[in-house]
This record gives sequence, structure tokens and C-alpha cells, in this order.
Amino acid sequence: MQRVRLSSQQAPVHKLGDSQMTLSPKFRLAVIQSSLLNPSPELESSLSGEPLIPGLPDDVALNCLLRLPVESHAACRAVCKRWHLLLGNKERFFTRRKELGFKDPWLFVFAYHKCTGKIQWQVLDLTHFTWHTIPAMPCKEKVCPHGFRCVSISREGTLFVCGGVVSDVDCPLDLVLKYEMQKNRWTVLNKMITARSFCASGVIDGMIYVAGGSSTDLFELDSAEVLDPVKGNWRSIANMGTNMASYDAAVLNGKLLVTEGWLWPFIVSPRGQIYDPRTNNWESMAVGLREGWTGSSVVVYGHLFVVSEHERMKLKVYDTDNDSWETIEGPPLPEQICKPFAVNACDCRIYVVGRNLHVAVGHISRLSTCEEKWSFSVQWHVIDAPQSVSDLTPSSSQVLFA
Repeated sequence: MQRVRLSSQQAPVHKLGDSQMTLSPKFRLAVIQSSLLNPSPELESSLSGEPLIPGLPDDVALNCLLRLPVESHAACRAVCKRWHLLLGNKERFFTRRKELGFKDPWLFVFAYHKCTGKIQWQVLDLTHFTWHTIPAMPCKEKVCPHGFRCVSISREGTLFVCGGVVSDVDCPLDLVLKYEMQKNRWTVLNKMITARSFCASGVIDGMIYVAGGSSTDLFELDSAEVLDPVKGNWRSIANMGTNMASYDAAVLNGKLLVTEGWLWPFIVSPRGQIYDPRTNNWESMAVGLREGWTGSSVVVYGHLFVVSEHERMKLKVYDTDNDSWETIEGPPLPEQICKPFAVNACDCRIYVVGRNLHVAVGHISRLSTCEEKWSFSVQWHVIDAPQSVSDLTPSSSQVLFA
């Protein structure tokens, strides 16, 4: 098992796109609004004659500069005015990357302080293994971090946060927020039709679906609704047919799978529902699928995998033909990764964030067998978090590209 160790000295937490400055108490910093932060077309035109990198065509130089890690922008902005124009504005930088088709993965972790309960987002650059912060999420202060549901449209670099619950009074929220990585800002969207917490959520064909959850006085809901992110409006869809709060959910083969998970004292089999947006109908989940769903799920290679809530358990995959779960080859989850988990996936990699924000990255390999079925194996390596985030506990995670 390969381990990547990042100490607090090697990997400080940066504000995404902002410089890091330490000021002596003997001095004061005078903030002067520079014209380079919001350059006029005339200024840009006057600088266009200066090469980005002497001796290189601008298109080649731009291709190089757009690959600079974010934490180096503060130093690189001092090179010249054109570098300052490019690197001094995060939106400009990521817009140019998008125009040229550059997209690197970033792991967004919704976490809370284990003593104060204060919520925050931490972002891991999965290319350079550095941690960053983003602007605070605009919501009430005293909220339960587990009550929110987070989904994303990864390739567009957008993140959505729905619902939630006020901690003191168990009051559900109809809050809907959108974060755009290119602009590094939050936007408050139209409220959900029904306030809910602990609901199921998923993205199907660019539409945001939420279902079930808890309402006031922890009464479980059976209603469901969908958001069109382009138009910004919510509309109701068919009810689930059973009142249920969601333990976990996944999107598989264009359908939303919702499970309530096992509940103490484990006497009653967990319930599960499946929604098909093409027919606007719900159906009961197969027995083997819902009874074996004992952890947080991800979809890789079109198959449903579960990271078990039982520590040191091996990864398992669902077999749709036999309605059963199979343990895949490879070691169990590394021992440094402790509950609670936040799990997400991108391409053939699974990211499991544990307590103190240590991250296990599992590379999934796929092999065909003689029965024309796929078999899978996993290899893990661990990214140790810096000391500055060691008091944080994950609630959920998403992978975005920018």
C-alpha cells in the first residue's frame, strides 16, 4: 500500500486562489485597489504586446501558465503585469482553463469541527495534494451538518447543497445553494417546495432530484421533487409510496436508488425505493440490494460499490443478476481511515475521507472472467491531512473538475 504523507509544514491550507500573507504587528497593510484586479479593455490591449514568456509564442506560454498550481499564484503574480492579469483573478484563470479544455479533479469535503460543530468546506487538489478553503456557505449558524444533502455536476464544476436542519429546534430547511468553482462563489437558488432534512438526492441528466427525508418533529416524508438548474425552478414528481428518511442514495443506470439503511435493533429489514425519471414511477428495491447495502455507496464502471460502515471491511460490489453483494479482491480500507466516512468517486478511483480528513484513494481495476462477467480489485493509498484540519470530521464529499 502506497502512502503519501503531507505534513502541516509541507501542505498549509490555502484560500482557493488567494495569497497567504503573514504581517508583523509592527506594520499595517494599506489596501489599494489595483487596476490590474479589474482591468479595462484598454489596459489589456496595451499589455498584449508583452510576451507572457520571452522566447515562446503566447499560446504555448499560456498552456504552461494555466498548469500552475493555485498555491503558487501569489508568488507568480509578481513576475510581470500580464502574469498578474492572468493569475490575480481566480475567475479569469479558471475561465481560460475551461476554454482550453483543462480540467483537473478537486475533492470538496463538507466538514465540521468536532468540538464547536462549526461547518466548513475544505478542498483537496487531487493533482498537487494541497488543501484549500472556499468562501463560507451562506446559511444559519447552528445547523446539523448531517442534515444537508450535497450533489454535484462534476464536469461543470458546480456543487449543490439542499435542505438541512436547525440544530436547536429540529426545524428542517428548504434551503438550496449552488457553488461554482469557476467563480469561487455561492448563489442562493429558489427554495425547495418542501423543507426537508436527511433526504435522498442525486443527479440524473443534469437534473437535481431530492426525495423523502424528515420534516418538522422528525416526521418522515414520502414526497419528492426535481430542480432544473438552468431554469432554476422546482417541480413535484411522484411520491415514493412510503415515508422514509434516507441513509444513502445512488444513481445507477439512470435511476435514483434510495435506502434507509439498517436501523437498531436490526429486527426489521431496511426499506428501499427506486425512481425511474423516464416513467415517473417508484418501485420497491430488490431484497438482496437493500439488505446488503451496509455503507456509503459509489458507482464505478457502471457498478454499485459500498464502503462498509464497519471499519477494516473490504469493498463490495452489487451483482444485479443474482441480487447479491460480492467482496472484491484487494486489502480492506486502510486502518488510518476512521468513521465517520464521506465517500465519492471519479472515473476509476474511490475517495474515502475519514475522521481528521485523512483520505484513502482506492484504484479500482476491472477484469473480465470466463463467464463474461466482470471481476474487480482495489489498491489503496492514503493522503494524510495536515495538522491544521485535524479537528475536522467529514459529513459528505464531492469531486469537481476545473
